[in-house]
Amino acid sequence: MSKNQPARLQVLRAFDITPHMRRVVFGGSGFATLLARNVPFTDRYVKLVFLDPGASYPEPLDLEVVRATMAPETWPILRTYTIRWIDETAAELAIDFVVHGEEGLAGPWAASAQPGDEIHLRGPGGAYTPDPAADHHLFVGDEAAIPAIAAGIEALEPGAQATAFIEVTGPDDEQPLPSKADVAVHWLHRGAADAGSTELLDQAVRAWQWPEGRVCAFVHGESKLLRTVRPYLANDRQVARGDLSVSAYWRVGATEEGFRQWKAEQVS
Repeated sequence: MSKNQPARLQVLRAFDITPHMRRVVFGGSGFATLLARNVPFTDRYVKLVFLDPGASYPEPLDLEVVRATMAPETWPILRTYTIRWIDETAAELAIDFVVHGEEGLAGPWAASAQPGDEIHLRGPGGAYTPDPAADHHLFVGDEAAIPAIAAGIEALEPGAQATAFIEVTGPDDEQPLPSKADVAVHWLHRGAADAGSTELLDQAVRAWQWPEGRVCAFVHGESKLLRTVRPYLANDRQVARGDLSVSAYWRVGATEEGFRQWKAEQVS
């Protein structure tokens, strides 16, 4: 099956993990298609395909055919999300959604998702896996990065050393991050401040007592991290480029379409 033909999955169950994060577990006949495309990374992501309810799409859904034959206003809207986990035995896949009321597209969809609801998922893709040869693993991110950070922490072997700095609204948004490794998790609470508006992560990383040896860092979240934590690690701490995984997941005030345009402008 072409990569332009996303897998159709069904919602099996959905529940709140914290006040601002909801887990949706998917399965169904399309799981085998998605699994066949799986990638060997801990940070794996898919694109959720939201269809126009008033449009008629080809079966099976082919995004290339849609763009070539249908009016632009009917093209599906894509939203990128990290896979929290895949259970091959149970044929299930989980995605954790940050939910803030009616804000956005995917969050409200997840908030109202019920067993039997269907959606197409394109992917997975990925690029990061913790290097077992590192002396210390550093994870930095906001709530949007929790699924990827959690997957990375779970993948660490016994005896590995790691530190995580995670910004959330408050104590109720903290969640267990199990690991076989020795992991110190620091939750940073922004309170009433807007997500993406604080310097909490940058301040915490700069105040951290830098460990000896080779440090590999995973820094993902709002785009501000690209101009705060990233230069500190790359320039001040001389973390090698290959040991630094940095990605902006979102940008304050931008839809995903606007965010993609912004990212393209940074490269050009």
